[in-house]
Amino acid sequence: MWLQRLAGAEPMSSHMAPAEAKTAVLGKRESKIYEDMINAGRYSFLSAPFIEGLLEGGVPILKDGQLLGAVGISGVKSTEDTQIAKSGIVALG
Repeated sequence: MWLQRLAGAEPMSSHMAPAEAKTAVLGKRESKIYEDMINAGRYSFLSAPFIEGLLEGGVPILKDGQLLGAVGISGVKSTEDTQIAKSGIVALG
């Protein structure tokens, strides 16, 4: 596990990124899916137990259908968070 908050990043980012990664692991899917569901009116997900990172930025790491972990990014635009997470996963190989 690794957490890094870059200079100038909001302190909240150091809480959101791990929460988004945890959500991606628990759901075995990108955290954006939950944000989209809530935005579409499925507000019940706001009370889901143990899930706090219901925003875009969490991406699971999958290999051959097996969950290996997740990357959570927070601090820039949501779509950029996801692009950075996916780029990091690709860089890991």
